[in-house]
Amino acid sequence: MIKIDHLTKRYTSTVAVDDLDFEVQPGVVTGFLGPNGSGKSTTMRIILGLDLPSKGQATINGKRYADLKSPLREVGALLDAKAVHPGRTARNHLRSLAASNQIKKSRVDEVLEFVGISSVATKKVGTFSLGMSQRLGIAGALLGDPGVLLFDEPVNGLDPEGIRWIRDFFRTLANEGRTVFVSSHLMSEMAVSADQIVVIGRGRFITSGSVDDLTKTAEGSVLVRGSDHALLATVLAAQHGLVHDSNDLGLTVGGLTSDQIGTIAYDAGITLFELTPQRASLEEVFMDLTADSLEFGARAPTPGATT
Repeated sequence: MIKIDHLTKRYTSTVAVDDLDFEVQPGVVTGFLGPNGSGKSTTMRIILGLDLPSKGQATINGKRYADLKSPLREVGALLDAKAVHPGRTARNHLRSLAASNQIKKSRVDEVLEFVGISSVATKKVGTFSLGMSQRLGIAGALLGDPGVLLFDEPVNGLDPEGIRWIRDFFRTLANEGRTVFVSSHLMSEMAVSADQIVVIGRGRFITSGSVDDLTKTAEGSVLVRGSDHALLATVLAAQHGLVHDSNDLGLTVGGLTSDQIGTIAYDAGITLFELTPQRASLEEVFMDLTADSLEFGARAPTPGATT
């Protein structure tokens, strides 16, 4: 288990992490979400002892990373796939990690085989693509067969097959009772691979829960198809409906329930062919939750404006 206990990190006048408090439980895949600059990477670095907190603490199974006797046997991590000496071969890189924690050499070839890069084990890491480097980083995280694993943007550079593989990989680890903590900006991927989500913004805790918990209370939209979409859009707007999308295939409407839309269409003499409520996606919920926590924001484009 990972426990973040009132964690704060200041860099001179900048507060990167602000009284953060949450737990990452074993046996589930926990996604870690937040806008750029929200403190995700800083939090992970503190967990791994790469940064020191200004206040509070981060512990792994009740201990600080610095107090672990054989850290690679207890915690595996992938924070930066390219943070490897480019002149080393993949096998020699892993052998040096194994030697530092008294891990048997045979384990190196086991993890190379597992992540699918045995065929390039003797090639220099500097020649690797980002996807190959990600797989090597995952091999390094698995080297000590740890019970706690952290991954920062692990699907970067992976092809669709690789993304599917890592999704199954996370599930296998969690099913074995391990603690799996994954930071990612890909909402669609987190929606299908994470059991629990922790959302932060500007270094502060915003919310946590399952994907279902986070989306079921959010306002979704309604897909509507009818006999006169132009008239339907007009009458719905008059009743404070928000028509997000309108085309020949139908309307996507927010701000009104399906019952309200049906009544409005009936009163206007419009025949409806489809009226389907749609739950808000994790991405929509995330954008709503973190709207006030963006480090950089862009204004909506003005029609007719040029760049």
